[in-house]
Amino acid sequence: MTSGRRIGGVVLCGGRSSRMGRPKAWLPVGQETMLARIVRLLSSVVSPIILVAAPKQSLPPLEIPCEIVRDPVGGRGPLEGIAQGLSTLQGRVQAAYVSSCDVPLLRPRFVERMIALLGEHMICIPEVDGYCHPLAAVYQVEVAEQAKQLLQAGLFRPVYLLDRVPSRRVTLDEFRDVDPQADSLRNTNTPPDYEAVLRTLGLHPAQNALQPGNESHQ
Repeated sequence: MTSGRRIGGVVLCGGRSSRMGRPKAWLPVGQETMLARIVRLLSSVVSPIILVAAPKQSLPPLEIPCEIVRDPVGGRGPLEGIAQGLSTLQGRVQAAYVSSCDVPLLRPRFVERMIALLGEHMICIPEVDGYCHPLAAVYQVEVAEQAKQLLQAGLFRPVYLLDRVPSRRVTLDEFRDVDPQADSLRNTNTPPDYEAVLRTLGLHPAQNALQPGNESHQ
């Protein structure tokens, strides 16, 4: 519970990970996978958590129970995952924090701040240096309907939602006290990104080197 509202979480796992060269959800971060770390951090603030995966994607095992749903159509980007995740939570929560699965420096206090700033808006989204971050934002679950309409119209960018519903754009100054370096927005898209994040966490990249695994990502 946060501010009298029940808030869930949605973690999008269905990206192609083409720049990383390996499914990001499976990347080791210390003694856990990247996805397990995201779920652990997010679960300290919101519940339940929905994982949205690609149609035939394999996900690593998790200690924290999560519900897994699949994109009905693969390859349409994060808007598909947002629509699917929010739809799954309708009737169970009022809003949800939506995250990618590759932000291992996510700060729970940042999530709390975004939830607190939602107010009566339909979307609360960080905007830093002119760029909005739709996978670090809070959405009322009703936004699923607008997302589906955009998908049907062939409009696949999540930012199109901002023109459809009342939205709150949050500046860095509004969350700098809880996340000074905006680490919660720091995606891990490439091997150098991954190594840099490990160093930030005090982990040695060689001990978390990208090794061929038996996981599948289709």
